[in-house]
Amino acid sequence: MVTVRGANAEFQFRRPGAKRVSVVGDFNGWQQDAQPMKAGPDGVWRLRLRLPEGCFRFRYCADGQWYTDFAAFGVEPGPYGPVGIVYVPSGSQHQHKHKEETACLLATR
Repeated sequence: MVTVRGANAEFQFRRPGAKRVSVVGDFNGWQQDAQPMKAGPDGVWRLRLRLPEGCFRFRYCADGQWYTDFAAFGVEPGPYGPVGIVYVPSGSQHQHKHKEETACLLATR
């Protein structure tokens, strides 16, 4: 699951028992170890990132296995399986943000 508040995207991925989990996407050049997540006592791994405005594609990597966030803003086919979409709006008016989000999601279909 990913939520966005302003420019902050918070990624949450439930994987109890995992030893290593990271968020991997076009915002970090698909570098597997660039954004390691921290495990909570509830088995949910979390990471908060400050991202520029725009649409970003991402997946989770847990102990070398790849996972798609189907609860993200959208999902599209990627070269190695489906990828989640996170949308970070600009700081302008709500109506303008809605138009940008719609354009972003339509571009991913």
